[in-house]
Amino acid sequence: MFDASQSQPRIAHHTLPNRTILAPMAGVTDRPFRQLCRQLGAGMVVGEMVTSDPSLWHTRKSQLRMDHRGEPGPRNVQIAGGDAAMLAEAARFNADQGAEIIDINMGCPAKKVCNKAAGSALLRDEALVAEILTAVVGAVDIPVTLKIRTGWCAETNNGLRVARLAEEAGIQALAVHGRHRQQRYSGYAEYDTIAAIKAAVKIPVFANGDIDSPEKAAAVLDYTGADAVMIGRGAQGNPWIFREIDHYLRHGVCLPPPGDDERASVLRHHLNALHDFYGDFMGVRIARKHVGWYLAGDTRLNEGQRRELKGRFNRLESRADQHRFIDDLFGHAPSPATAPDEQGATAKGIRAA
Repeated sequence: MFDASQSQPRIAHHTLPNRTILAPMAGVTDRPFRQLCRQLGAGMVVGEMVTSDPSLWHTRKSQLRMDHRGEPGPRNVQIAGGDAAMLAEAARFNADQGAEIIDINMGCPAKKVCNKAAGSALLRDEALVAEILTAVVGAVDIPVTLKIRTGWCAETNNGLRVARLAEEAGIQALAVHGRHRQQRYSGYAEYDTIAAIKAAVKIPVFANGDIDSPEKAAAVLDYTGADAVMIGRGAQGNPWIFREIDHYLRHGVCLPPPGDDERASVLRHHLNALHDFYGDFMGVRIARKHVGWYLAGDTRLNEGQRRELKGRFNRLESRADQHRFIDDLFGHAPSPATAPDEQGATAKGIRAA
């Protein structure tokens, strides 16, 4: 059974308040979502990956991704690329902009990233991995962490060797997604590789992949011995998952789910933050995917209702209309779901490799 009395995870001199971490997700973990997850219990949040190409640092997209104003520490910035010198310069640049931890992306499975020999594509070249890690660690005087997958494919499951390279290079913590790159997000995450990595290195290890409930988080920590869980897709539309996991790990009982009043309040707050951060035009559009995720987790709705409401929200074109939608959604409770919605459910148990 997971030992809740274990000391809190540390990244160099930073002690995290609990064992829950928001995973970096491109197009998702922007400043509004990071701040919301922190308010709802995340022990640490990691920003969207920032390119190491300096010619793109002044684009609107990169400027928004590097915006950490008003965020409590430690401010964690993830960088991505395939050239050691450029990644080192990106680390220095972001440290100068206020980053307190630099995270290196070697886990992204997206084609547009891997086609540039970045993200999880780097796992195919261990010599380059070592060169990048050494260069970035040597470039800054703040902690550097690393996020990886278990390997490029099932035949080259080299996560354990990469973890040892990371520790030797001075990486301060390692997050491991329990899938290889060719799986992308299909099938189930496996935790044997994470357990083997945790047993082989002394630096903190964070378990990532398919963690979508307090019970699953506790089971993964128990199975792997990891220092914390990193939550990605499980937080989409469900930022309450962090406080729920933390409470379960501390007390062994589940918190009640958030009530409709709190859900409405959080949705309104999130909408306002998105509109303020991106402006009315982009804010309205970016809000659509987030509200779609919230609707997917609304247990009052059946699948048909979710689909109809999502389509209706996606046709709205103004901040005011989006807020009226939320007011109507919670002011006039929809009829109860006619059948359990099993779509997207994941097993609560542990699937070994």
